[in-house]
Amino acid sequence: MNLDLAKLPSPDAYAYRGIRAIVVLHERALRDFLEVWRRFDASGVALPETHDSSYLGNRHLLEHVLEAAESYLTWVCRQLELPDPGVREVPMLNEVAEQADDYLEHLFDHWRKALVSVPESKMEDRTYPANWGTPMTIEAMLEHAVMHPIRHSFQLEELIARGA
Repeated sequence: MNLDLAKLPSPDAYAYRGIRAIVVLHERALRDFLEVWRRFDASGVALPETHDSSYLGNRHLLEHVLEAAESYLTWVCRQLELPDPGVREVPMLNEVAEQADDYLEHLFDHWRKALVSVPESKMEDRTYPANWGTPMTIEAMLEHAVMHPIRHSFQLEELIARGA
């Protein structure tokens, strides 16, 4: 992993350095996902058939990953009674690929700012119901947010490798 230290938030920028690490890792995972998604989109390989609407097409999957990144941050802020982070909606399906880079920068800016004052004590002090019903601590949800694009990247890389 190559880190550009000049672009990282200062180690003391966050009340809890664990959140800083999650924010940085989330950015990296989303940047990597977008790169993998673009390779997949250019490959001509098809997504697997499923009833999941996130897999209706390549742009649907991109939209899903970007919307999830917004949703995780909004959920965390709501549970911690922080202000709404104000992330704008994901670009329309017909524009999402072309606007993905700009949207990611917007998203990263909001992720970087929204959680700076959250202390470590709020990370695992209790659980909250996730949007899908599973009880989650704040830290578990943030870690889930990091893994979500990684899992989709793995899936797309495997599909490319298999030429499925």
